Amino acid sequence: MTALDISGNIAVLGYGLAAIGPGVGVGLIFAAVINGTARQPEAQSKLQSIAWIGFGVTEVLAIIGIALAFVFRT
Repeated sequence: MTALDISGNIAVLGYGLAAIGPGVGVGLIFAAVINGTARQPEAQSKLQSIAWIGFGVTEVLAIIGIALAFVFRT
């Protein structure tokens, strides 16, 4: 087992840990939409469109994380 094998495994483990942040972020975004819709139902369309934008931005973090896991896996 060489140092490169260990660093590859650590990169994948690092991505797994990095995916926790976007997962929590997406949960918080849609929880806020549900809460906001329950408080003010007429604002549902505005809240939902903002939530999808936030979802996309948050998921970019996970995509960058997996890309970096492959980069550092060498």
